[in-house]
Amino acid sequence: MIKAFHLYQIFEKNLYALKDISLEIEKGEFVFIAGPSGAGKTTLIRLFYGDLIPTKGQIIINGRNMARMPKKDFPYLRRQIGVVFQDFKLLYDRTVFENIAFILEAIGKDERRIAEMIMGVLKVVDLTSKRDAMPHFLSGGEQQRVAIARAIVNDPVLILADEPTGNLDKVVSNDIMRIFMELNKRGTTVIMATHDEDMVKKIGKRMIKIVGGRVVVDTGLDIL
Repeated sequence: MIKAFHLYQIFEKNLYALKDISLEIEKGEFVFIAGPSGAGKTTLIRLFYGDLIPTKGQIIINGRNMARMPKKDFPYLRRQIGVVFQDFKLLYDRTVFENIAFILEAIGKDERRIAEMIMGVLKVVDLTSKRDAMPHFLSGGEQQRVAIARAIVNDPVLILADEPTGNLDKVVSNDIMRIFMELNKRGTTVIMATHDEDMVKKIGKRMIKIVGGRVVVDTGLDIL
């Protein structure tokens, strides 16, 4: 699913966000990218969906080498990737339904199919009763579930989640994690950045820990 070879990300002279990261994530895995704030977790997630281009190194996503891929092909690759952000990134002048429809309209789905797909994902995240609500009337957990619904509506093969529970309390965080776990059980690859190592240990999935831009632990490789 993902192969990364000797990734470096330098934002300014001598300011390394990532240093010589190599890893492989198989299709259907659930992987946590863990580490403290500023470790490089978000940078790595951004590289995986092409929001950043690595200073050095290569990334292969679902068989495509991003370094060699024409820019015109990036939108098609991104259609296979769902991204969930900590700060939701919802459109606050549109309803829940319209926030999700926006993604499908952009790729040319017809109105009838859009309605079917949206109601399907709202059922998955338990928000069918909120389809016509405006985001600012929703709780933080509900807004995050809308963001998840938007990310999965096009049935991506890969979900990237950047601290999706970082602003939520423990009870709501557990509900959000149950959604991601269920998606993974259906075969979707999930990669989640988090600073909450207690949650990672509780769930028991593979953890790649980054400190200072370097991988220091990868439980998938039994490096402990």
